[in-house]
Amino acid sequence: MRTALAVTAVALLSATAAACGDTGALQAAGSTPTAVSPARLWPNLRPASSPAYPYDVATRAIVKGVKVPGDDIRKVDPVDVVEAEIKAHPDDYSAKGAYHGTADRMKACRAGGDEARCPLLKPYYRDLTGDGRADLTLGFRLYPTNQTAVRVYTVENHKLVQVLSDNDAIMGVELAGRALIERSPADISGYEYRTTWVWDPGERAMTFSRDEYLHTDGRRHGKKPSPSPSPSGGPSASTR
Repeated sequence: MRTALAVTAVALLSATAAACGDTGALQAAGSTPTAVSPARLWPNLRPASSPAYPYDVATRAIVKGVKVPGDDIRKVDPVDVVEAEIKAHPDDYSAKGAYHGTADRMKACRAGGDEARCPLLKPYYRDLTGDGRADLTLGFRLYPTNQTAVRVYTVENHKLVQVLSDNDAIMGVELAGRALIERSPADISGYEYRTTWVWDPGERAMTFSRDEYLHTDGRRHGKKPSPSPSPSGGPSASTR
């Protein structure tokens, strides 16, 4: 009896193994290349004591003159926010400043103004700080240059706080999770710069995280889904 059962089991296992061998059996992928450890060059080279050039990894400032009704950042008028920056930095936005054209055009952002002249872009709202509340991402053109200002604001202790400030020649801006990614043209065809900013709880600001120089194969970038702009309580946000 046991012998018969054993023979039957062996036959079944043989059939199963044959079936498995016919569909999805493991196959060799070839020889594995030999691992090579990194080689340290110039071990006796004296390390640099200071960076090659200064770079602000974080920017944080309280926005003066702009109130946040009910601590709801969506009720803040983006035009008021930009005008507060212009007032706080007269050297940049005055008649002799590098971005004087932006100050001249801001009046077009108010109700009844020429919308085509308004340098302010659509505001976007997303939680970038991880506190469960929406933060404000603003962009506005820096005339007469080809640069765009990228700003992020949050609310702390009933005050509007700027936690990211960057000016660059922008090809596009993306929000990925709690990171903000800027794409800028490179000086070589087929390449672009990508700079990533992420929230740093220690700095209480969006900090510089990664700077990449990427090959794009010379192809044009297709349109990607972007977060939908949310209306603000201000009179101008509904038109931008």
